[in-house]
Amino acid sequence: MPVTSSTPLLETNLSGIEPIARGKVRDIYDAGEHLLFVATDRISAFDVVLPNGIPHKGEVLTKLSMFWFNFLKDVVPTHFVTANVDEYPENFRQHREQLDGRSMLVQKLDMVPIECVARGYISGSGWKDYQKTGAICGVKLPEGLRMNGLLAEPVFTPATKAQTGHDENITFEQACGIIGEDLCSKLRDLTLDIYLRAGQHALACGVVLADTKFEFGRQNGEIILADEVLTPDSSRYWPLEFYQAGKEQISFDKQFVRNYLETLDWDKTPPGPELPANIVAKTSEKYLEAYYTLTDEDL
Repeated sequence: MPVTSSTPLLETNLSGIEPIARGKVRDIYDAGEHLLFVATDRISAFDVVLPNGIPHKGEVLTKLSMFWFNFLKDVVPTHFVTANVDEYPENFRQHREQLDGRSMLVQKLDMVPIECVARGYISGSGWKDYQKTGAICGVKLPEGLRMNGLLAEPVFTPATKAQTGHDENITFEQACGIIGEDLCSKLRDLTLDIYLRAGQHALACGVVLADTKFEFGRQNGEIILADEVLTPDSSRYWPLEFYQAGKEQISFDKQFVRNYLETLDWDKTPPGPELPANIVAKTSEKYLEAYYTLTDEDL
């Protein structure tokens, strides 16, 4: 797996063009009839953006999303328009150095105000919820399940979208109260369908897709898959050869960074601590490995 050194891009600076939003990872620009999403190399943990970025992370998030958009094109329409800088509006083309390989032009949508989460394994906040209540987001589960264990069938566990802090898990009924029962039922079925299809592909590549979250929008009444899709930032990916229920898993996502931060005397409030070079390098390798493994392509 080729890994080349790279200076992380922490923030885009497109002279004369101001972003309409800067998230934890993405800078978003108004591009007329479309939006321009730029995935930087920023990394956050415990809802704090850390001072140093992860080389190649933005490229992995962008190109892996593009892979999945193409994989799912016959299942659901997506917001992806193009990642070819030559096809961007003229005022963006001069910034190719910052945009190439880490940006995409996408449709403007009326976004659905909930996160659509599918879980095939009981992990993370789902495991904590189960330990307390025997359920996840109100979905009652059998007794005796093990941490990170396979569920009998995937479950849909929606969450609210938090502007700051953590998303909050909610029940299906609460989600229906926010967006209506008909739309919520459609999104549940679509979320689980996409998860199962992606999970089968991942297993064939030797990877467990434990859980993932999607965002959807609408345009002219049609449901559109949006945001980033099935990346290590929005999903839990575990190497199949090392998977074992009942224990912590080796991970392709930023759990490696979280585990390091847990060893520090840090109260998880800004500013975040600087990551050592070896942690940065290892994290970059994990993102790249996820991309190569799932796509069988070079970055």
